[in-house]
Amino acid sequence: MRKHLLTVAIGVLALSGTALAHEPGEVIFRVGAAHVAPDVDSSRVKVGGAQTNIKADVKSDTQLGLTASWIVVPHFGIELLAATPFDHQVKLKPGGGSSVRLGKVKQLPPTLSAQYYFLSPQSRLQPYVGLGVNHTWFFKEKLASAQKANYDDFELENSWGWAAQIGADIQIGNGMYVNASVWKIDIDTKAKLRQANGTPVSVKAELDPWVYFLGLGFRF
Repeated sequence: MRKHLLTVAIGVLALSGTALAHEPGEVIFRVGAAHVAPDVDSSRVKVGGAQTNIKADVKSDTQLGLTASWIVVPHFGIELLAATPFDHQVKLKPGGGSSVRLGKVKQLPPTLSAQYYFLSPQSRLQPYVGLGVNHTWFFKEKLASAQKANYDDFELENSWGWAAQIGADIQIGNGMYVNASVWKIDIDTKAKLRQANGTPVSVKAELDPWVYFLGLGFRF
């Protein structure tokens, strides 16, 4: 009887070990909170080609984040990062003065990465790193109410850049995980607008945000 119970127990453990696997062909969907924190390095604002002492700043935002990782071969996967649109405040910072709100902009940051998973596919803990490419799409640029009399034609250029990632899946149930991950994304853009008299205004900015994600993962 004891031998029979031991055999059953070993079989159950073996099956549950297989159920934990990040095996080739599987897809891991993750959903959670994604926080984009720009690390802004701005040029000085140019007005009609003349450089001023004003710089730009872009504030953080948190939205619903979504990722999907396809395990291609043992230890290697391909991941797509998506999210609901992030909504960032854009500010102008005069030298030695207080920031002034210019407006806001929405952006979507789809990112495609190749991933390497360090541990055995049967491990409950699945740490990984990733490297890939990001395309950031800026849209729905909107001037602040106080700036509409001063400026017009506000827009930001889209961006292509690299993305690096580190993260981990921690198994909490059959086919379910807690996931935490961090990206550093290369995003460069140029904001353009016009003064009320038609004079062009522009500023270049390296946004290069840190993106923090915490959520749940589901294996299919």
